[in-house]
Amino acid sequence: MSEIVQKEKEMEKIKQEILQCKKCSLYKTRHKPVIGEGNLDAKIMFVGEAPGFNEDRKGRPFVGSAGRVLDELLTSVGIKREEVYITNVVKCRPTTPSLENRSPSAEEIKACSPYLERQIRIIQPEIICTLGNYSTNFIFEKYGMGDKIEGISKLHGKIFEVKTLFHATKIIPFYHPAVAVYNPKEKEILLKDFKILKDLL
Repeated sequence: MSEIVQKEKEMEKIKQEILQCKKCSLYKTRHKPVIGEGNLDAKIMFVGEAPGFNEDRKGRPFVGSAGRVLDELLTSVGIKREEVYITNVVKCRPTTPSLENRSPSAEEIKACSPYLERQIRIIQPEIICTLGNYSTNFIFEKYGMGDKIEGISKLHGKIFEVKTLFHATKIIPFYHPAVAVYNPKEKEILLKDFKILKDLL
């Protein structure tokens, strides 16, 4: 079996598990879980925190206003969306009782993050780009860099290199694209930070 077919098979297994998942209460309010999408041989993997309203409706990551910003950021450095892999730490949309978006809880992250860990093992990206505090904190903890955790305002645009048993991975924290939806100043920061990817590639 070719490597890509094997990866597709493993990713499909994760998808089926997530569709049946009841590890936390988010399955009760979701429309569609957002497993992730993109190139299974991607050099770059983007990890957000959780799906929002549009993602929950379509079952795809970053398809709302934050997704449009992400697409623009990728285009700015000559990267096509289909060349990367995009997912979230939490696969179902966390909502308040009034159905507004909210950040995922520690329990929801703990329940859902093993799926992300398996996705990382399947893809083995050279670069993991974390989008926002929640994904940055999770990935830093996962790679034994808990002592380096600070707010995203201090970490954004810096390159951290970690060596695992099998290969070296670069971790680059970015602001979440949602910050740029209402604040053009933040968008300038994101555009500047994304240039790092152009240099690395």
